Amino acid sequence: MEEQIVVGLDIGTSKICTLVARVEGEKSLRILGTGIEPSLGIKRGTVIDITAATQSITRSIQKAERSSGLEITSAIVSLSGSHISSINSRGVVGIAGRVIDRADIARALEAAQAVAIPHNREIIHVIQRSFTVDGQDGIHMPIGMHGFRLEVEAHIITAASATVENIRQAVHSAGVIPAQFVLNPLAAGEVVLSETERQMGAVVCDIGAGTTSIAVYVDGDVWHTMVLPLGGNNITNDIAHGLKVPLAEAEEIKLQHGFSVMAEVSPEENFTIRAFGEDAPVTRSKLELTEIIEARVEEIFTLLLQEIKRSGFDGLLPAGMVLTGGTSNLPGIRTLATQVMGVPVRVARPENLLGLSDQLLTPAFSTSVGLLFWALLMSDTVLPPSHGPLTHGPVWKKLMELLKRLLP
Repeated sequence: MEEQIVVGLDIGTSKICTLVARVEGEKSLRILGTGIEPSLGIKRGTVIDITAATQSITRSIQKAERSSGLEITSAIVSLSGSHISSINSRGVVGIAGRVIDRADIARALEAAQAVAIPHNREIIHVIQRSFTVDGQDGIHMPIGMHGFRLEVEAHIITAASATVENIRQAVHSAGVIPAQFVLNPLAAGEVVLSETERQMGAVVCDIGAGTTSIAVYVDGDVWHTMVLPLGGNNITNDIAHGLKVPLAEAEEIKLQHGFSVMAEVSPEENFTIRAFGEDAPVTRSKLELTEIIEARVEEIFTLLLQEIKRSGFDGLLPAGMVLTGGTSNLPGIRTLATQVMGVPVRVARPENLLGLSDQLLTPAFSTSVGLLFWALLMSDTVLPPSHGPLTHGPVWKKLMELLKRLLP
């Protein structure tokens, strides 16, 4: 029996990560190969130098190919950036009293996409939230039901066409076909969010180097998404300006001495730096560093809280916030997030991976691993829902799972 192989390509501001995995059992993945490279030519989810970006992606893919012993031809690719936006829409179709099938769902979702989208944007995801059959709402999967009128509430995520095309071209130039683009917090949500949190109401917050992106889950589905053009690099820049040190040293200071809450830092704690214009190392207070970091982290969470309140879902999140992404490793960030957001907060990372997974068990790789689970959901669904006869068995199960997540 042919092995089922899935590939994820996470294109971030600080790193490019290519993962190759083999499907074992129903929901288990064995990591066969990893390729992690510093990211060049990418800033806040946008390609700013396509040659440099292509070279970084190529090196990452080649590393993954060497460690896995497999050739990579296609991959699920991550997507982020402030160019991402989302709208909510409804689609309505007639059923004429017969049994609802997947073609009817596809027609309803297609009707939901009949909204005014600027010519310079393209649809990345169409997420079904719930269905209504003849006035009966709150239906998660109407296939097999009888009815005359089918309605779907959909969350539509769009991106700037030029930005997506630049990423697509960089991946193509590296010899790989992007099978699908997946928004960062949606990929991360597949590995850090429990089913209970998904049903009760929670927000996944992926804080990367260049962007902070969120996905709000209510009743098991995505209800809102947003990308903020702020991340760990902004904290590093603030440290560099505040302490007057080079960016590389500011990053090291953040990693070694960084903390997010001034109230938990002793005024007597110090560290040494090599500042501009100084011949010898200079001693600085950790309290001064924490003040710089706290201000920026508090700003990020304040902007997120404003966005969640604006969306109207702030009262629907009893399970709180799940933090992930590289910057969520910053000590004290969970405490500050709890203070600002006013909800329970936990920091999450990928778990229960097999194979070459040691270096992946940190929040920085949640999106990378999440892409593999997206590929797993898609792998058996060869035809889009609007084509071909209904397929039963394992394919049917995968299709149902996929419909409950996202349809492109």
